[in-house]
Order: sequence, then C-alpha cells, then structure tokens
Amino acid sequence: MALTEFNLIKQFFTRPAQGKSTRLSVGDDCALLSIPEGYELAITTDTMVENVHFFPDVLPEQLGHKLLAVNLSDLASMGAEPIAITLALTMPKVDADWLKAFANGLFALADKYQLDLIGGDTTSGPLTLSIQAMGLVPNNQALKRSAAKVGDLIYVTGCIGDAGLGLKIKQGFRGADVQQVLQRFNKPEPRIKEGLALRSLANACIDISDGLAADLGHILNNSGVGAKLDYAQIPMSEAVTSYIQKTDDWQMPLIAGDDYELCFTINTENVRRLNISCTCIGIIEEEQGLRIMQNGETSIFNKSGFEHFNT
Repeated sequence: MALTEFNLIKQFFTRPAQGKSTRLSVGDDCALLSIPEGYELAITTDTMVENVHFFPDVLPEQLGHKLLAVNLSDLASMGAEPIAITLALTMPKVDADWLKAFANGLFALADKYQLDLIGGDTTSGPLTLSIQAMGLVPNNQALKRSAAKVGDLIYVTGCIGDAGLGLKIKQGFRGADVQQVLQRFNKPEPRIKEGLALRSLANACIDISDGLAADLGHILNNSGVGAKLDYAQIPMSEAVTSYIQKTDDWQMPLIAGDDYELCFTINTENVRRLNISCTCIGIIEEEQGLRIMQNGETSIFNKSGFEHFNT
C-alpha cells in the first residue's frame, strides 16, 4: 500500500519527545517550545539540494547525518545548545527503504544531543532537504561574527581541508587516504562541545562551511578589521599535506568548504582558559583584508570560497 504524507510522517519521523524544552511536538499545526528564563533562542536553517550539495550516489544514512550536522554546526558557532529541529522533505517519489535509512542517520545524531524533531513538511519534487534547528544560549553570551578585536588570536578546531579533498576524490582525484577524507566529507561532526566551551571566552566565531578564507572574511568584514594567517600553522591531515605536495594546490585548504570546524578569535588573556583542542593560525590586525604569511613572505589573499549564485 502506498504511503500517504501523514503515514510517512508517522512511520519514519514521529517519536516521543525527549528534550526538556519540547511542550508539543509532531501532530498539531504548530509545535510548542518552552524557553527558560535568562536564555535566548538561536535559530538557523540550511537547505541541501541534490547535485548542488550532494551527489546522487550518497548513502541516505550519510545524508540524514550531514543535513542535521550542518545545521548544528551553525548553532555551535553561536555557542547555542541544540534543543529541536523541523524538517522539510521534498522527494520525487516515496521510497520506504530510503526514508528509513535517512531517518536512521538523522536520529542517530539527534539522539546524541537529546534533540527533538518537532515538525516539518513533506511534498513531491526534486530531492531537496531543509532543516531548521533551534538552540538555547544564555542572554548576551551568543558568539557573533562582529566582535573580533585588533590583537585577538585566530584559532581553528580540528583539521582544515579534509572535506575539500573528499570532494576532489568524488570528482576523480586519486592518491589520498580515501576513507578518512570521504568520512569528513560525508559525515562531518558539529563542534557543539567546543562552541559551548567558547561562551564568554571567544570574541567572534563562525563555522567553516564555505572555506576558511571566505568564512574568516565574514568575521573580518563584520568586525571592520583585517587578519594575518601563518599558513604553516594551519592544521592539516597527512592526506591533505600529501595532496598539496603532489598537486601544488596550496590554496585548496583555504577555499574548500564543508569542514564544519570552528574558526574563532580570542584575546591573549583568555587563551590560557581554553580547554578545547584547537590551533592558533593567525592574528587580527587593524589593516583590513586577509594576508597570508608563507615561506617568509606575506601576500594579500583575495580568493573566496563557495558561494551560491556566484557568476
């Protein structure tokens, strides 16, 4: 028997609420959330479209994970604790096996944070997936892009460029640690713990979705400052280092997206209070623009990362 819209929602996406903030979940015209006194609600939305954000051969479990992960990464960059999501799902046909696997990937990550799916919509059309994620952050403690200060040190979590290399492999490049970088490309891990730890420590923060240079550039533009990066200090995996040695494509880690690490600025006094794994890669300067120090020379870096509608 063919699945109707409501049967689809009930079978794959309706579960008992587990979060403390959820008052009413799937089943009514709206969901209800309780916002504790002293907290603000952070809200973000990301959409993924087949052949734009993911390849047709992606496993549905991976897609469910990544769709949620990229939204949680936005919450992490603001220092927000995830509480709930909504899901809008457009697909050309109903495939029960695909939906089951997609839901498994989505909820495996959601359960890690006791995150409730509280509503959404389904319709027919080209495969398009959207999540709206909501999180809580104490009043006046949200991390923003606009508060970097001259003299701040610039840090990143994790390694940079793995997801970009994963994309290169999907496009045909050979000669890298395939499994490691494809895992980073297909199943990024949002830095929720790190984002929470940066509350009241970092001055500015952003997640690296469109590329290190582009996303750091948002901090610089919004804060009215510039920066100098030490290329040798940018943390890269052996696979990325090997790729650069073979291709001389040293710019790839700067412009490739999908790493979903955090890039933040912090004053020198707060550095000693950091209790997360991260690497200092540069400093905020008064002179605007992004400069790269490499092999004893400093040059202006003008290339940007991924951007929709860029002609």
